[in-house]
Amino acid sequence: MTTTPATSSSQPAAAPPARKLRLTVDDYVAGVRRGDRAILARAITLLESTTPAHEAQAQEVLHRLLPFTGQAKRIGITGVPGAGKSTFIESFGCYLCQQGHRVAVLAIDPSSSRSRGSILGDKTRMEKLAGEPNAFIRPSPSGGTLGGVARRTREARMLCDAAGFDVVITETVGVGQSEFVLRSMVDFFLLILVAGTGDDLQGIKRGIMEMADHILINKADGDNRPRAEAARGEQAMALHYLSPATPTWKTEVALCSGLTGEGIPAVWQTVERFYTELNASGVISARRQRNRLHWMEELVTDELLRRFHRHHAQRTLRPQIEKALLAGEITAVRAAHQLLDAFDHQPGRQPLMPPRSPEAVPPGPA
Repeated sequence: MTTTPATSSSQPAAAPPARKLRLTVDDYVAGVRRGDRAILARAITLLESTTPAHEAQAQEVLHRLLPFTGQAKRIGITGVPGAGKSTFIESFGCYLCQQGHRVAVLAIDPSSSRSRGSILGDKTRMEKLAGEPNAFIRPSPSGGTLGGVARRTREARMLCDAAGFDVVITETVGVGQSEFVLRSMVDFFLLILVAGTGDDLQGIKRGIMEMADHILINKADGDNRPRAEAARGEQAMALHYLSPATPTWKTEVALCSGLTGEGIPAVWQTVERFYTELNASGVISARRQRNRLHWMEELVTDELLRRFHRHHAQRTLRPQIEKALLAGEITAVRAAHQLLDAFDHQPGRQPLMPPRSPEAVPPGPA
């Protein structure tokens, strides 16, 4: 009697499909459009590459995805060190996901001075939010750019927008200049403070307050609640002497606790009211147009600096100019002009300014 061998239940499972090593522009566009978080992450990595071939491919991906952008709410969050920004963002993001939203967080980390890599690792600080299927967290190194804001943050936000994330949050490292850069990137600017630091009304914070559309006193729980209440009163009083950050919108101060979640729903209600009122009046559309122009100017400046530092003539001339400058033989102004003249005089290109003779620069202190 012939028997049929039984199929072993210990047969190895089929291997998952191999990860495609190289993606085409079509692969990136299709993956981002269907909300594939793995491909979205790879697309952002492509954007951050400085390899010319990668830059060209990344710009083509962005161009193809441009018609699918512009729908997401753009929220910027900053605050003093220790204010609990990451705890708040995790609580806020989880709440939004529970309400049916798709949330992307672009958390800009300080860069290691040696490796230029992220050293904070926001995914490890937001484990609960990272586990949400409708959330995407991207910690990016600042790369030493102005104020700690990553060079490609705006482009990463566009990709998240095209991927269907309807709320895109950008968090800065909170080091001073980054707030001014962030203000030019977002619609709604949220400032998070904490009571009990003893310096809530320092001048630098007043400057940041002038840009804020909403101010939160975080950690308003437990024994810290009375101090938070007092801080809210101080901040509200200070706002009376400041012009509104956004025309027709009144900045308010509220309490919240990222730890307990208290006040989180009210923050989202404020954001929704902001968009409802200011979309109707055209304020947000006008702000985005100004932001695009500002972005273009930044890119022009960055590219000119990059071309200048790569330029052969100025690199050849720089050592002797630096030597003369350090020896006190020329002024810093003249040294800079000579380097710029070397950059201007490229074959086949008219100089940006005429060459300067020694007589053209009046003597003066260095």
